[in-house]
Amino acid sequence: TSPDGQHRNQIDYILCSQRWRSCLQSAKTRPGADCGSDQELLIAKFRLKLKKVGKTTRPFRSDLNQIPYNNTVEVRNRFKGLDLIDRVPDELWNEVRNIAQETGIKTIPIEKKCKKAKWLSGEALQIAVKRREVKSKGEKERYKHLNAEFQRIARRDKKAFFRDQCKEIEENNRMGKTRDLFKKIRDTKGTFHAKMSSIKDRNGMDLTEAEDIKKRWQKYTEELYKKDLNDPDNHDGVITDLEPDILECEVKWALESITTNKANGGDGFPVELFQILKDDAVKVLHSICQQIWKTQQWPQDWKRSVFIPIPKKGNAKSKMAVWGGLTNSCEKKRSKKQRRKGKI
Repeated sequence: TSPDGQHRNQIDYILCSQRWRSCLQSAKTRPGADCGSDQELLIAKFRLKLKKVGKTTRPFRSDLNQIPYNNTVEVRNRFKGLDLIDRVPDELWNEVRNIAQETGIKTIPIEKKCKKAKWLSGEALQIAVKRREVKSKGEKERYKHLNAEFQRIARRDKKAFFRDQCKEIEENNRMGKTRDLFKKIRDTKGTFHAKMSSIKDRNGMDLTEAEDIKKRWQKYTEELYKKDLNDPDNHDGVITDLEPDILECEVKWALESITTNKANGGDGFPVELFQILKDDAVKVLHSICQQIWKTQQWPQDWKRSVFIPIPKKGNAKSKMAVWGGLTNSCEKKRSKKQRRKGKI
């Protein structure tokens, strides 16, 4: 309203992006609202519809520390019925993988999930049930008393739980059980999950869109796998020297050398299912490797690599650790060294 009290101008607006214009239902002034100013209250009604985030079910994990004997017997019997001569490597590998996975699902127990608050005792859980019942009945005083009792017992249980955890950590450290030591620390402390919502491109600009981030990772990995023309191990010409066939002892050595208790690859196949079979698994894997050596055709699962982004501290940039590709290149060099040792 102007100073003369006669002229009125609309000077207040609500800005809205063109993207959300259809969500704006109405905009109106409320002249009767007293807001301590000569201006009038402006109200807009906005309807926002967000996408519902669906729940993702985590894949179950088999308890590889409790592989039963009947699993080994069944897999061995089914391996004996395989035709290992003159088979396509991809078909043979798929058949072997399916046998081991199907048998493992039927016979190997699944790891049990424990409650988040591991320190809560049975007494605390019983009080929590009573507290829930009292709250549904509307008994406020009784609910207040049970809530205080639950908090007191929960604090006591938590303190005792972490005291026992620290004792186990110290004992593992004293006895040199490194794996149990770090596993107990990780379970107690929790796992850090970095948010990879944005990264930087080659020019230092922030990328937030999922498609742009995907393309950036694609370019980065392509640069990693570019061939170095000056690399002496890079052979693109005709190979004149034929190397000897793969030996079963080499496959056995490679299988025994693989570290256990590691994350599965893209096919979700744990190496422990092969290691427990020993010579039976060596025979099957040797046949697959021999067919690959002759036909130069790799199974599709063996061509896939898993890329793990590792964020740097205090920076939106990240570096990439390539498990699959780097492991394959290292295995080739290591097999050559092993052959030289055998010849010597």
